[in-house]
Amino acid sequence: MGKTYYVYIMMNKWNTTSYIGVTSKLDERISQHKNKVVEGFTKKYNINKLVYYEPYDNVSDAITREKQLKKWSRKKKVDLIRKVNPKLNDLSQDLML
Repeated sequence: MGKTYYVYIMMNKWNTTSYIGVTSKLDERISQHKNKVVEGFTKKYNINKLVYYEPYDNVSDAITREKQLKKWSRKKKVDLIRKVNPKLNDLSQDLML
C-alpha cells in the first residue's frame, strides 16, 4: 500500500481565518499547528482547528487540489467544509490515520 497524502483546511476558533495545506502525516502536522511549533501564518493567526481534509493516493493530485482550493472564495470554502462538518467542529480528535 502506498503513502496517503492529505489536503487539509484549518481555522482559528472564531472561524474567521483559514489555512490550507498538504501533508502525508496529517496527525503530526495538525499537532505541529496546535502546538505552534512552526513559525508563520498559522502561529500568527492562532489557526489550530482542523475542519476539513481529503485523502489522496498521489501527491501531485493533492497539490493540484490544494492550489484549486486556495483560489476559491471564502464562501465557497466554507460551503465545502459545511457539507461534511456543518458546525465547523475540530476534527483532529477523531483522527485515526
